[in-house]
Amino acid sequence: MVTPKGRATRDRIVAAAATLMNAHGVAGTSTEDVQAAADVSASQIYHYFGDKRSLTRAVIEYQTDTIVGIQETLLTRLDDVDALRAWAELIVAFQRNGGYRGGCPLGTLASELAESDADAREDLAAGYRRWQRAIRTGLGAMADRGEFLPGTNIDRLATALLTTLQGGLLLTKTLRDPEPLETALNTMIDHIESFTTAKPRQS
Repeated sequence: MVTPKGRATRDRIVAAAATLMNAHGVAGTSTEDVQAAADVSASQIYHYFGDKRSLTRAVIEYQTDTIVGIQETLLTRLDDVDALRAWAELIVAFQRNGGYRGGCPLGTLASELAESDADAREDLAAGYRRWQRAIRTGLGAMADRGEFLPGTNIDRLATALLTTLQGGLLLTKTLRDPEPLETALNTMIDHIESFTTAKPRQS
């Protein structure tokens, strides 16, 4: 059984590893780097994780909980077009405040691990599926109120919005420019609005 002190140590190791892996990649982060950043011994790292691969999977879980978990309550409340637009503005503002660096930590991990570690890829896929479900919940509330046209596939819209977000984050990080992310999200939300029973705004 892990004690509260042990849990705190484990959490500190994972948080330190997550920061390093987001900045330098998994391959560019050694256990020695994590050891120094977390101020722990090598034996402590191997006690909790056994090997770097286990630590990396713990980082994926941590990033999923950090990114998706924090947004989950907000995303499930994105149940009208105005709320979706406000969310998009928050995402762009967050990237602007960070100097358009870093992109999506899950996306960064996925680009490095999806073809080299099947277990890590499945962990990342689970994180993305959780993210998609949170978006779908908000769209589902709109559907339940009859705000979408008959036959609208909200699962596809939720997947398309998440995909748009990921692509926009990648281009904005690469170009150090908010325009790709802002344009992508606004265009996708316009597309979602076109399926609603309300008259879409004129652009």
